[in-house]
Amino acid sequence: MAKARHAETPARKHKHPVLRRVATIAGVLVLVTALAPFVVVWIGQAGRISSVDDVETHDVAIVFGAAMWGAHPSPYLESRLQVALELYQAGKVKVILVSGDNREDNYNEPGGMKAWLVDQGVPEDKIVTDGEGLDTYATCTRAKDVFGLDSAILVSQTYHLHRAVTTCRLIGLDAVGVGDETRKSTDPAKWFQYSLREIPADYKMILDVFFGARVLGDRDLRVDEALAR
Repeated sequence: MAKARHAETPARKHKHPVLRRVATIAGVLVLVTALAPFVVVWIGQAGRISSVDDVETHDVAIVFGAAMWGAHPSPYLESRLQVALELYQAGKVKVILVSGDNREDNYNEPGGMKAWLVDQGVPEDKIVTDGEGLDTYATCTRAKDVFGLDSAILVSQTYHLHRAVTTCRLIGLDAVGVGDETRKSTDPAKWFQYSLREIPADYKMILDVFFGARVLGDRDLRVDEALAR
């Protein structure tokens, strides 16, 4: 009986390394899958977030929409518009494309964004509105496929720009970003909250880019016409 027990022991020991290897491989695969969106975003935006002073000149800046408070942009949106205004005043862009939600008649992000810029002295004919920029993916794909852009400066808060720049680059729009960070010091709690939202948003970005349909529409020539003026 003792010999029988000794004969079984090596067989049992032989199985454990195999199971451990399988568990290790499975764990690595899970880890790689979990981290993949963040790695893609990190690589996609590396070296492409700049300042108004340092960014290279482009024809167009794209400002991503955010909440309107009645007829006035929310503080976060107003901070984005301030960056776009500085880019235009510095001669870094010729035209500003403001993209946001205008699905309802009583809510118009791009209209409010344009009105703010006009009030600050940007010529109305140098601002183009896109009322179907319902999210980052829609804004990026419409900028390329509907408005015909090959490159642009993206304007948003810096925590959002990493994903926005990567999204544009993955769909074939060469993008750099100039971000606002003023809200980080004036409203740190909300900044932290919004930054955390980028974690699930990075996963959504991967699904949008690699599996989602492009947000198409008829070719819109307004950016071309604004640049020609």
